[in-house]
Amino acid sequence: MPEAASAPALRAVIGDSEFDRDTEVVRRAPGVYDIDLSAGWTIISAVNGGYLLAVLGRALADTLPHPDPFTVSAHYLTASQPGPAVIRTETVRTGRTLSTGQASLFQYDVEGNEVERIRVLASYGDLAALPDDVRTTAVPPAMPPLERCLGPADGPAPVDGSSAITERLMLKLDPATVGWAVGAPSGKGEMRAWFGLADGRDADPFSLLLAVDALPPTAFEIGLTGWVPTVELTVHVRHRPAPGPLRVSITTRNLAGGFLEEDAEVWDSEDRLVAQSRQLARVRLG
Repeated sequence: MPEAASAPALRAVIGDSEFDRDTEVVRRAPGVYDIDLSAGWTIISAVNGGYLLAVLGRALADTLPHPDPFTVSAHYLTASQPGPAVIRTETVRTGRTLSTGQASLFQYDVEGNEVERIRVLASYGDLAALPDDVRTTAVPPAMPPLERCLGPADGPAPVDGSSAITERLMLKLDPATVGWAVGAPSGKGEMRAWFGLADGRDADPFSLLLAVDALPPTAFEIGLTGWVPTVELTVHVRHRPAPGPLRVSITTRNLAGGFLEEDAEVWDSEDRLVAQSRQLARVRLG
C-alpha cells in the first residue's frame, strides 16, 4: 500500500457526508428529480463538471435496475450555476448485465425558460459481480508520498476568483507538476495528485466521477492560464475503490485549434486502476 498521511480524527462515511448530501436528488415523479446545486462545488461561479456528473449519476442509479456506473458520457451544453435544477431521466435498455439510460439537467434563465445544461448517456452494472481476472500493462503513477506533495494553501490560486470546491477536497499535487504556480510550467501537459474528500469520506463509484475532473487543468503546465471549460467527458469506472486516498494522473498530448484532450487514470490504495476518463476541453488562447 502506498505511503499516505494519517486519517483525520473524525471521518465522514459513505452515505453521510457533505458530498452525499450535496449530490442527493429528490424524486418528484418517475424519471423526474429535483436538486439544489450547491455553491460549495464551484470554480469561480460555475459548478464543477465532475460534481454535476455525480449528481446525474445518482439520478440514473435510481432510474436503472443496476447500481453502479460503468461508463458515463456527458456533453456540457451551458455552464451550470448554483441553485435549483431539475433532472429528467429515461431508460434506454435493460439487460441482465448492463442497463443503459440517459439524463439531462435543466435550469431556468431570467425569463423563466428551461435551459439544458448537461446531457448524459450511461451504462450501469454491478461492480461487485465482475470477475477478478486482471491482465494489464498499466502501472500506478510514480508520485512522492502525500505529505511531500503540495495543497492549495501552498501556492497561488490557479484562476482568478473563488474556487469553493478546493475547500471540500483533500488535494495534494505532485511537485513535479506545479511549475505553473511559480511561473515555470514544464510544458509537459501533466498533472498528478493525491485525491480525497476533505471530510475523510472514502471513495465510491460516484465520487470517482468527481475525481477525474477535480485537478487543475493540464493546460496550466502547457503555459496557459484561465478557465478550461469541458465540452465532453467520458468516464469508465473499472472497480469499486478500496478505502484510502486515491492517486489521479492526467495527461494532455495534443492542443490544437483551441481544444485539448485530457486522459485521466485513478488508482486506489491497493494499486488498482479504478477509473479512467477522457475529456475534450476548450482553452482560451492569447
